[in-house]
Amino acid sequence: MAAALSWWVAGLVFDHHLPIFAPIATLVALNTPVGGRGTNAVRVVSGVIVGVIVGHIAYQFLGHGAPAIGTAVLVALLAALVLGGERITMAQAAVGAVISVAAGRQAGIVRVEDALLGAAVALAFSQLLFPAHPVSLLARAQTRTLQALDQALELTARTLRAENERIDRVWDDMRPLYSLLDNLAGTRENTSAVATLTRRRRRNTEAVQREIASARHLNLLGNSCLSLIRGAMTLDERRRSAFAPAVGALAQVVRLLADEPRDDEVRRRAADAARHILQNSPDTATPQATAVWQNVRMAVQEVVAFAAAEPDPPGAHAP
Repeated sequence: MAAALSWWVAGLVFDHHLPIFAPIATLVALNTPVGGRGTNAVRVVSGVIVGVIVGHIAYQFLGHGAPAIGTAVLVALLAALVLGGERITMAQAAVGAVISVAAGRQAGIVRVEDALLGAAVALAFSQLLFPAHPVSLLARAQTRTLQALDQALELTARTLRAENERIDRVWDDMRPLYSLLDNLAGTRENTSAVATLTRRRRRNTEAVQREIASARHLNLLGNSCLSLIRGAMTLDERRRSAFAPAVGALAQVVRLLADEPRDDEVRRRAADAARHILQNSPDTATPQATAVWQNVRMAVQEVVAFAAAEPDPPGAHAP
């Protein structure tokens, strides 16, 4: 719908024959997860404008040849780096520079016109017609992360209990968790932008800010659990089995949160269960075992912090 509208409107507004760059700009701007599409549209336009300006200057001084193309692309990429270095901005700057050098000044102007219109359509679709719901975005991301964390902890607990279990299975199953934690951090950043820019959602500011704070604590919890898993896998076989109950209990706590991460009663029960884990300390006679138990304590603290997460005060910035 957005691509078709961009093509139709561009044909009405501009007098060039085929407004192919307008729907392309719309598609590129919308080709990102919900919550970051408005920002992506701005990056597309800024990259196009930078590339066209650089390309036009290169064409004026160097003409159409390969040196002009290479110089224009290099300078456009450097300019995009100054603007923040986002990949989409750099790609659009480089493409705009190539088009301006290869096809001349008029083609560059057409590219800018189409990019502006395509981005405007993308903004209309992402911000007005189909706005993101910040709380839902973060809630889904948190649920997926908690489920993956539960699976990783449960597998680790089984591995710690078993003799001669393949430890590399744990590493293989941990890889998706790294991606989910990265995605959660990106969703948290996008949600902060949505909460600021989408006016119709400002009535729910406190709920949004609480989910942003929860996501920050969940990122910390995920990293604490990853440190715990890595440390536990380095223990000798006898000491690994001693830590299996604590890791298994932590998996149960995370599973409880994964079912209803936004429910206050569930959070309270999860925090109580997490604190109970610390009442049964295994043998920590070696420095390695002591370090692993510290990782357990840290994970428990992050569960409690996640359960008690409150909205950030005004002006606070997430790390």
